[in-house]
Amino acid sequence: MSRSLILRSNIQDDHDMASKEAMEVVLSDPNAFRHYKKRGLFGLGEAYMDGFWESGRLDEVMHGLFTGPIQRLSALTRGRMLVAALLPRFIDRQAGSGAYRIGRSHYDLGNDLFKTMLDRSMTYTSGYWAEATDLDGAQEAKLELLCKKLDLQPGMRVLDIGCGWGNFAQHAASRHGVHVTGITVSVEQAEIATERCSGLPVDIQVMDYRNVKDTFDRIASIEMIEAVGRRNIPKFLNVVNRSLADGGLFGLQVITGDMLSRTSDARMDQFVLWLLKYIFPDGYLPRENELSDLDGTSLSIHDWHRFSEDYDRTLMAWAERFNAGWSSIAGRYDERFKRQWNYYLHGCAGAFRAGHIDVQQIIYAKGGQQASRRPVR
Repeated sequence: MSRSLILRSNIQDDHDMASKEAMEVVLSDPNAFRHYKKRGLFGLGEAYMDGFWESGRLDEVMHGLFTGPIQRLSALTRGRMLVAALLPRFIDRQAGSGAYRIGRSHYDLGNDLFKTMLDRSMTYTSGYWAEATDLDGAQEAKLELLCKKLDLQPGMRVLDIGCGWGNFAQHAASRHGVHVTGITVSVEQAEIATERCSGLPVDIQVMDYRNVKDTFDRIASIEMIEAVGRRNIPKFLNVVNRSLADGGLFGLQVITGDMLSRTSDARMDQFVLWLLKYIFPDGYLPRENELSDLDGTSLSIHDWHRFSEDYDRTLMAWAERFNAGWSSIAGRYDERFKRQWNYYLHGCAGAFRAGHIDVQQIIYAKGGQQASRRPVR
């Protein structure tokens, strides 16, 4: 096994590595180095998809690159990053039918893919590993944690914005006796969510969150706000404010970061550019100040809970399950997709490990002052 030219150009001291073996890669094509020199982690991702390089610990390689020296990029790549940064400021890509683009391009890739990768509840968001020992336990703990933070009581009407495959709706309805309306922009998600919640007081709808008209006692949204777009963060919070009853609580689980801005990390921006092209079109990670700017609403923040290390562990568990179950879905997805998906999962794990992105649960209250309670953890 040979030391990669890519890593040799970034790592100056072997003692900084978690292990020499973890940071070693095999180059099967010198184009890998050229891709990296011109386009950083964006080009490196495409080179990985093309099979130009390999590593037994892709997550450690990505972590090393996220924390190593910043690569000087070609003028073309810098131009792409500038365009990617400016367009969301002027064009609402999520307007109208654009709200459903992420559903078609990502969540409708195939339920067999996500069944293979995710836990039994098909929860496609960070688990909570405080006391959990496996992925199933971590996801159940996360769902229950949010239910307790929302102080769910039997008979309450709950809106789940971005309900996925119905994991939170099923958990909240069956464990806490609430009525849940779950909305998603994915037809395939809605089919499974409806089936799994059969017999429970749960209504699943394919709907843009902006079209919600009813009022609810509680609202939950678990890692959906990353798909609404930079321009729409205030609109999203205003929809929550409009749809939440006075005295109600809103629980938001969100991935935060600083991307494609004057203050963002160039290494993360290179990876984000790749994610926008191949994984999450039109995605945007909110900055924390955007989530605390509540002007024009009656919302106030009552709890802010960070657990980014848990996402690193969750992503690694997904990657393990994805690769272990690959043979069962290989007939539908080609080898290039497998490599693309691995670069996505391990790259995101490396980004969390490097501290470039974070995950948190935020509890908002509408109107008045909620009785003070100790934060639930």
